[in-house]
Amino acid sequence: MIVRIDAEVKDRSNKLAEGEGKSANQMVRELIRNYIKERDIRAYVDDLWSRVGRKLKSRGVRQKDIGRAIKGARNSRG
Repeated sequence: MIVRIDAEVKDRSNKLAEGEGKSANQMVRELIRNYIKERDIRAYVDDLWSRVGRKLKSRGVRQKDIGRAIKGARNSRG
């Protein structure tokens, strides 16, 4: 990937990266990774379901228990 930035931004970003003990390339990779992470709703939802699943599993909840609860909730609305 080639990115063009003005000289002042390049100098300032290089100094900041250096102050954090990183190369400019490391800083750019980190910024892009964080940008995607903050804006990729699909990845966020997938991560959320994974965390919920682990929490339920750790509490002994089984998949059929979840199905039964959903069915019961749907039936109680009618």
